Amino acid sequence: MAKSAEVKLAIFGRAGVGKSALVVRFLTKRFIWEYDPTLESTYRHQATIDDEVVTMEILDTAGQEDTIQREGHMRWGEGFVLVYDITDRGSFEEVLPLKNILDEIKKPKNVTLILVGNKADLDHSRQVSTEEGEKLATELACAFYECSACTGEGNITEIFYELCREVRRRRMVQGKTRRRSSTTHVKKAINKMLTKISS
Repeated sequence: MAKSAEVKLAIFGRAGVGKSALVVRFLTKRFIWEYDPTLESTYRHQATIDDEVVTMEILDTAGQEDTIQREGHMRWGEGFVLVYDITDRGSFEEVLPLKNILDEIKKPKNVTLILVGNKADLDHSRQVSTEEGEKLATELACAFYECSACTGEGNITEIFYELCREVRRRRMVQGKTRRRSSTTHVKKAINKMLTKISS
């Protein structure tokens, strides 16, 4: 059987925005009311995306790591879900600084990410409009979803699948560029040898 592709995804956002609840909803289709917000967990999940088996390693960060831990997580990940809580403006305002740190750590590569506004079931307490989420996603050049880990509304599965697709697309593009540069390198070396022989 063909080896499945592995994709490393990391979930970031302020503590309490519902990162763990999102991951658990994706993996089990259930909602958990109580969990330890200081714990970080890694999950492995296999899925068939576009007729291809993909193994996801999902790192659910605690949201209160120190700088060194956080940078380590960012180096580890290939795709990122940045989560904010639509009822907490502060969590929304933390997204851009997070993206800037990611850019710094991942440069010169572009960061592959998806922006998620969670707790869409609490519309009556909303502090961040859908339009603001869309505008920020445009600035970050990424896809945007609003969903609720509690009720399951919004396509939570699609968030993770789309991120996997994006990581795989980026890999293919980078692989092609690398191959192209190495063949150019070989051609130059051969030309040098030929020049030496003929001189």
